[in-house]
Amino acid sequence: MRGLVLVCGRAELRSPLPDGVRAQAVPARPGKGDVDPLLAPDLVVVGTDADLAAVVLRLLRKNLLDTTSVGYVPAEAGSAVAGLWGLPTAPERALELALSGDARPVPLIRDDAGGVLLGRGVVRDPRGVAYCDDTEALRGQAASIVVQPDPDGGAGLRATVTHGRVLKRRRAFAGRAFQLGGAEVVPESDGVPYPRPIRRWTWYRHTHDLRLVLPPR
Repeated sequence: MRGLVLVCGRAELRSPLPDGVRAQAVPARPGKGDVDPLLAPDLVVVGTDADLAAVVLRLLRKNLLDTTSVGYVPAEAGSAVAGLWGLPTAPERALELALSGDARPVPLIRDDAGGVLLGRGVVRDPRGVAYCDDTEALRGQAASIVVQPDPDGGAGLRATVTHGRVLKRRRAFAGRAFQLGGAEVVPESDGVPYPRPIRRWTWYRHTHDLRLVLPPR
């Protein structure tokens, strides 16, 4: 039974907590000063995918990924993290799993600007050249690029490059890293846009996985 529940931003706990489990309110997308004093071997995060990513980033920075299990209670039914890993989005079921389920390693995706990606990364209207590992994924322009952790036990991530807006053509790639260079874009990670346009961007698998509480196999 996990002992600390971080309730982020406007998220709410919909069920009472068992004895011995305490809740701590923190801001949306909590930072170093909010999270570091609370870090424990077993955590539950109640909030958005961006909130979860902010907490996981602190675990990465403190070298605690290998020794911390993380349960997740999505505050949004459309959570990309929940969709990837089959997590329940009904608050009561999600909390029950997060508190008492078993953690398993899942790929943790980083970017070359110091962030992490847990659910869904998007680049809209990219124009340039992109590679997934050594495979050319784009040369020219596309409607979008979507990158996610690979839930199927592959090298780390999977990417979908979509061409066209009406008759959409999609190409799928899988690998350890995805790199894009060319015209300025604003990448978005877990619903949060990068603060400025950038010409080069990379998502890649970290050397250590995230220990995420998942439903039984």
